[in-house]
Amino acid sequence: MNTDTGASAEDLRNRLVDAILKQDPSGLRDARVETAMRTVPRHAFLPDAPLQEAYANKSVTIKENPDEDALPLSCASQPDVVHFMLVQLAVREGDNVFEIGAGTGYNAALLKHLAGPSGHVTTCDIDPDVTAYARRMLDANRCDDVRVVTRDGALGADEFSPYDRMIAAVGMWDLPGTWWDQLAVGGRLVVPLRWRGLSRSVALRREKDRMTSDSVKMCGFLPVIGQDGERNDYIDDDRFVRLYWDEDQPIVPELLRDALTRPKSVVWTDATVGPVESFDGVWLRLSATERATCRITAKPAAMEAGLHRPASPALSPALVEGDSIAYLTLERTAEDPGTEPRYRLGAVGYGPAGADLAERICAQIHAWSPARTVEPSITAYPADTPDNDLPDGAVIDRPSVRLVIAY
Repeated sequence: MNTDTGASAEDLRNRLVDAILKQDPSGLRDARVETAMRTVPRHAFLPDAPLQEAYANKSVTIKENPDEDALPLSCASQPDVVHFMLVQLAVREGDNVFEIGAGTGYNAALLKHLAGPSGHVTTCDIDPDVTAYARRMLDANRCDDVRVVTRDGALGADEFSPYDRMIAAVGMWDLPGTWWDQLAVGGRLVVPLRWRGLSRSVALRREKDRMTSDSVKMCGFLPVIGQDGERNDYIDDDRFVRLYWDEDQPIVPELLRDALTRPKSVVWTDATVGPVESFDGVWLRLSATERATCRITAKPAAMEAGLHRPASPALSPALVEGDSIAYLTLERTAEDPGTEPRYRLGAVGYGPAGADLAERICAQIHAWSPARTVEPSITAYPADTPDNDLPDGAVIDRPSVRLVIAY
């Protein structure tokens, strides 16, 4: 149950929003979203969480997975992510809004605050326990006019469409055709889109024959149930090193079993970053230029056994072709005492083509370094769009959509 922390819920809520506005690296701002987050009580949608936890900038699990090794089935999203996704969505007074992933109901309450008395909000989840929880919380917080439906979010809710705004609070590998039909031309879709091992919150504007991005921000969300186009497997016998890739990529983990035991090739660039400076754009550029882009994760035991440390062991970009692999790495530079540490970026390759793959990663580090905040353009087309109608860029095909990633 919520407990007294010495500070009121309102004080804690305002402190949280103040911290988000000060530290949020997305740089996105909207006074109406700020007001909504200062007004709607997050703790009221998390009655079993201590007050301090309800207003910490972290996600809160509301339904665990019976499989203890699997991800939770439902969470309350991290508040700074909620903030910038709502800014991306740009809900207006009177909008008709559809949300995929009901969670606690808190996000739907924020959406209703933004849409106002004349607006409409429908939130959806495939899990009846989750929708029942969201319904109870919304009713208890005077949001009984928010519709809650239990169904596969990929189906949408045609009976309440067309929608001016659609937002997904679950990671999507594909964009279902029903969403195209239910989102009005000129409307906006904000979705945690997954490709090439990464996940980004992409804001798309619906046009007649396409959706075009105008904002791409880092995020992490539980993957939606029912889209199974992502693959993962270990590439070493000790099960320390794992790859994540898409089904359209010709990656065969068995071919890499011996790669990490071979001599390595390390290639360095002159690009450096500070301790908290993001190098996320390198991965995005790789996904727009290299079909072989995927994700590598390495357990601490892998480095103890001699693996060259990935830039971020929990998730780093990699290139894989046949029996060779390369991935992003970094090392601390020599600096004067008392100065902020710096880390130079490079790549390490294993296998016969490892050195070439490492050079290709470094080429994208060089492309990223002078323009570090530039975002890619992501354009989505219906799956039956002919090649001749697609713009230049990396084409990633999904069952319902063709994505074009370009700089």
